[in-house]
Amino acid sequence: MVQYTIKLKKTEVEELSSIIHKGKHTSQAYRAAYILLNCDKGEFSKDTTITNAEICKILKIGDRTIDRVKKKFIDEGFEGVLERHPSNRNYTKKIDGDIEAKLVSLCCSEPPKGYAKWSLRLLADKMVELNYIDYISHVSVGEVLKKTSLSLGK
Repeated sequence: MVQYTIKLKKTEVEELSSIIHKGKHTSQAYRAAYILLNCDKGEFSKDTTITNAEICKILKIGDRTIDRVKKKFIDEGFEGVLERHPSNRNYTKKIDGDIEAKLVSLCCSEPPKGYAKWSLRLLADKMVELNYIDYISHVSVGEVLKKTSLSLGK
């Protein structure tokens, strides 16, 4: 495992101390500030030698979390550790208005033989069977019905 040595500048120590002592910040910023201040080996550190195990015990975090914060500080710098990055994941909606309309009309129709009413799973399976959509989960069906204020119990 790679050992990262943190050496903070005076301005960084002051800013981390201000994060801990005043203002509103995210829990991630507080955690990173505590970790960096306790791992600091620079000339502005508080000469107290504290191990990663002690930090883990006090902050109730894992050893790996400390290593990740240190690595992020080395790789991305001071601001990179304190702020969250937006997700790169692309969230595309599979269910558009056309699919919703088909689902609602199917929900309002008669249920299949042998069933008293539609279930979410039955609706999802029927949507796929009728080739309205490649795949849809029963959870997505429930979300659409909730959005349109429809209930299967009525």
